[in-house]
Amino acid sequence: MGKLNKAERQNKLRDKLKENPFLVDKELSEMFDVSIQTIRLDRMELGIPEVRKRTKMVAKQAYSKVKSVQSGEIIGELVDIELDQNGLSILEVTEELCLEKTKIVRGHHIFAQANSLAVAIIDTDVALTGSSDVRYNRPVYIGERLIAKARVDKAKKNKYYVNVETKASEDVVFVGNFIMFSVDDPERKEV
Repeated sequence: MGKLNKAERQNKLRDKLKENPFLVDKELSEMFDVSIQTIRLDRMELGIPEVRKRTKMVAKQAYSKVKSVQSGEIIGELVDIELDQNGLSILEVTEELCLEKTKIVRGHHIFAQANSLAVAIIDTDVALTGSSDVRYNRPVYIGERLIAKARVDKAKKNKYYVNVETKASEDVVFVGNFIMFSVDDPERKEV
């Protein structure tokens, strides 16, 4: 990006965080070629909270829209949702999610994040998974951040075809195609 003066850097920092509020200070420091401490000072001067607080602010708005699950049933932090369209969740990989010997996240945690997001984006009181076709592309390690993006590809009566793609860093680590069913709306039931 080249060396910017402080005012230019802070303007670009504000723009970057509007585009993607989930960038961590380390990623920002690499983008702007400055120290993490410089990024922290810039954020403080601009009144921009750290990534956890930014995520919680965005998540609060997203959770209020969900009908099909309670907030505690979603694996990861739900940060964006448009019912019957798409959603986004973030899961920080901690030691508790990993195999003790290898520090690789257990696959069922990655699946659970994707599946709970697929359930959450359905605009119904009760949504269930009918089937899933999943692929794991690489191991995920402790300290990585999983970002799952779900989208409804097609809806037909009470059946929803949902695609979920999960990334760690820039790598797609998981892809799942889910068939979800709404079971509470008699108007939508298959005949």
